[in-house]
Amino acid sequence: MNAHGNAGDRGLAAEKSAGYAGLAQWGETMHFFEILLLFIAGFLSGVVNAIAGGGTFLTFGAMTLGGLPPIVANATSSIIQLPGYITSALAYAKEIRADRRQAIQLGVISAVGGLAGAVLLISLSNASFRALVPWLLIAATAIFAAGPLLKPKARIDEHAISPAGIVSQFVTSIYGGFFGAGMGIMMLAVLGLATGGGYHRLNALKNFISIVIATIAIVVFAAGGVVSWLHAAVMVPGAALGGYLGVWAARRVPQAVIRALVVAIGLLLAAYYFFTG
Repeated sequence: MNAHGNAGDRGLAAEKSAGYAGLAQWGETMHFFEILLLFIAGFLSGVVNAIAGGGTFLTFGAMTLGGLPPIVANATSSIIQLPGYITSALAYAKEIRADRRQAIQLGVISAVGGLAGAVLLISLSNASFRALVPWLLIAATAIFAAGPLLKPKARIDEHAISPAGIVSQFVTSIYGGFFGAGMGIMMLAVLGLATGGGYHRLNALKNFISIVIATIAIVVFAAGGVVSWLHAAVMVPGAALGGYLGVWAARRVPQAVIRALVVAIGLLLAAYYFFTG
């Protein structure tokens, strides 16, 4: 490698080091009020996920607005969402066992894609990722808003995974490892085309695959040193409590209301990143 290449690599490493160094300093000076706000954001993300999905908007937004580098906030959000994926998959354990062959096939495809997406994320500088954030938020918000249209409405006959389905799921899992907001909605649409079947079958596969993608991504993020374990420790209990109480709220609050609120938050965050970039 030439001298210019070495200098460029050293510059990128120095930029990342400087950005992530602020993480430890911010965590050491976290006050009770900041802990409370993060816990509330985690709690609300759990409630929102239980009703309509989209909790990542809240966790990512709270951490970045609180001063975390965007890559660290994105990586830490993966940890905060994982318990919800696990509990949802456990609720569908019977369906997943019945479809274990396709679950394993799709899991392998998604593991490779999730790995690629996570490695791509940590290869970027915070400045490069921050420039992408508003566009990612707009895309994720659009996907989330279109969720009712993308959700499979009628039962489609089950079939073997098509080549187009494999490619589509691979691309979706790359996105999931890289950013993840709106991933569940994308997967429901892709799985409906890739394998067919009823909604609950597709949702069971989606929850299982989400665990695979999130776990692979978390391993990569932890190895890359881009996770704020302090923020995760504060927000995971809130998300778990919110997920539990969200079931109660889901019976009383219309999904359309929560969906509109999440879309508004996504657009506000995108506007914030556009105007402060």
